[in-house]
Amino acid sequence: MAEARLEYKDLAFEKINKSVRVKFKRIFYFDIPNEDLNHISEFSIERNAIIFRNTSQQKADNKFNHLINIGFAKLKNKLTGNDAVYIHSNSGIPLIGTNYFGLVDRGTNIIEIKPINSCNLSCIYCSVDQQRRDVDFIVEKDYLVEGFRKIAEFKDSDKIEAHIGGQGEPLLYSDIIGLVSGISKIKGVKTISIDTNGVMLSKSMVDELVEAGLTRFNLSINAIEPELAGKISGTEYYDIGRIKKIAEYIAEKADMIIAPVMIMGINIDEMPKIIRFAKKIRENHNVWVGIQNYLQYRFGRKAGKEIKWDDFYELLHKWEKDYDICLTKMPFEFIELPKIKPPFRKDDVIKADIVCRGRFRNEMIAAAQGRAIAVPNCIKNKGRAIIKIFRSKDNIFSGKIVGRQVIRHAGKNTRKKSGKHINRKERN
Repeated sequence: MAEARLEYKDLAFEKINKSVRVKFKRIFYFDIPNEDLNHISEFSIERNAIIFRNTSQQKADNKFNHLINIGFAKLKNKLTGNDAVYIHSNSGIPLIGTNYFGLVDRGTNIIEIKPINSCNLSCIYCSVDQQRRDVDFIVEKDYLVEGFRKIAEFKDSDKIEAHIGGQGEPLLYSDIIGLVSGISKIKGVKTISIDTNGVMLSKSMVDELVEAGLTRFNLSINAIEPELAGKISGTEYYDIGRIKKIAEYIAEKADMIIAPVMIMGINIDEMPKIIRFAKKIRENHNVWVGIQNYLQYRFGRKAGKEIKWDDFYELLHKWEKDYDICLTKMPFEFIELPKIKPPFRKDDVIKADIVCRGRFRNEMIAAAQGRAIAVPNCIKNKGRAIIKIFRSKDNIFSGKIVGRQVIRHAGKNTRKKSGKHINRKERN
């Protein structure tokens, strides 16, 4: 009987002890025991293929696809060690509804895109403390592009900005070039910006991103002094010298905002150095300095005391005079545009389907009427639930499980069908 060869675009294979490690989208993985694979047939692996001997193509495809589906339910992030959830068009998980992943519309021309949760640094000030998060998300590129297209068409403007950010480093997203390229082709998109710490950037990657349609880099530089820059990054390999060279190259190719976070008692004295560096490279280039005030968040890292906003702006105005630079106006074009109407409001009680785990321990994500809903301290891990909405702002929702009650909400009282079964197979 002829051998069956299964090749994949987004999966790579590696032997690990008595298992095969299946790598997905660069930083995610799951393991399949050799015993389970041998139940299909004797096998061997190549980088992006697995070969089964003495079995038909159809049998190997069906059985291995079943193992992949089981494996994706145990997906892990190798950087954080967290469990991970892959969100795609057949997952039944809406793109709108949480601040964790997907798309956020706050009623302006700027649409936020959050493709991944993960970071290659461990900055001491980060508003997202990965050690306090249990689950990471990665979103299918085509699902994001199509969802973005629908929001852009609804807004009907020729000044749409796609802002790629999220809770982590978006350059860890393996489909970032394709994402930028797909968004750039959508009618009305004028600007595509990305938040990045710059560690993964090279000259060739800058070129690829700009060619794909990226128009502005928001580059995080928190100190010029090497030892302090490394300390703030929380990693040993952070090289501010290399980041400065990349910043100089970016300035030749696209707009750039150098965006330090100012922390009292840690890097205030570095702000003038960053300003001088930016002024050095801004000749004939569109370079801004956007100093951010460090704020403490409930589930973020505590790096120092907060500076009062009046004191913060007093410092900015002083530096503006000292260095003849504008620090209080950035190249953002904020335009109020229609916001997608939320299907429910605070205190509405709705029926929703529990679809996956949330970012925090004991949190789940529910889905209803095309929206994702974060449900903390959730007593259910699957099935239909009655949920009372306690947060509804910018189409971002949180709710809690309640007992059986009369369903009341602003929309029609129709029962929403469950989403399609997850089909996680990524084949050429």
